[in-house]
Order: sequence, then C-alpha cells, then structure tokens
Amino acid sequence: MNKNIQYILMIDDDEDDQMLFQQALTEINKSVTFNTAVNGYDALKKLEALPPPDIIFLDLNMPIMNGFECLAALKKEKRYEHIPVVIFTTANDAGTIEQTRRLGASAFFHKPIDFGHLREKLNMVINCKADKNTEIFSTTSFVL
Repeated sequence: MNKNIQYILMIDDDEDDQMLFQQALTEINKSVTFNTAVNGYDALKKLEALPPPDIIFLDLNMPIMNGFECLAALKKEKRYEHIPVVIFTTANDAGTIEQTRRLGASAFFHKPIDFGHLREKLNMVINCKADKNTEIFSTTSFVL
C-alpha cells in the first residue's frame, strides 16, 4: 500500500459501524490514523481542530446535521473541497446516489452486511486512492 493514506475520518452515528469499519481498516493497514464524528456538525468542529484527512467516509442518516448537509458544507469550504468524500450508507436508491454525486461526493459505498466484503471494498478504496494511476473516483466507478 502506498504510504500517502495516513488519516481517515468516518462520520457516522452508528457505533457498531464505526467499530467494524475500524477493525477492517486495522486489518488493511494499522498505520492509518482513524477518527470518527457522530454527525456532520461534530465532523465540522473536529475538522477545525485536526489536520485534514486524506479521505472522509460519510453516512447520510444522522441526527443534528445529516450527510447531505455535511457534504454540501464540506464542498463549499475551500480547505475541504479537495478531500475525497465517500458516501458510506445503507441507502441504495438511484435518487440518493445521484443527489450525493451532484453535491460533490467522490464515490458511493453501500454498507455491506458481510465483514469480508466491507474489508474488500475498503481496501479497494484506500489502495486506489493511494495509487495516483488509478481513477477510482471517476464518474464510471462512482458506485462501489
């Protein structure tokens, strides 16, 4: 794995999903720093105090500030607009997918129910993001 993926922020209010995501990430690469936020508001506050992450994984259904609102806020800020945002959610309908694409998401990742599948998809995203020659965040591969 290319060493330029150093820090991932996951924005999700589900503690079980956070735990499984972190476990999968640890199996892929223990050296990646992992931080969480429980909603968009919490994430924006943490981003002010922390260095910018290499990738943000964003759930859509959260209290206080949902993922759509958070994505819109991130893409309006010059200091965050360059960070790839991967939607990581249970939603899987065409309207939701298209709305996140229009708001500036880099990819759409439906939460898998199987841990092995989660690890496989996460590994693909991280390795493709690290590999400058791979265009995982292109229009043709928006839905992972």
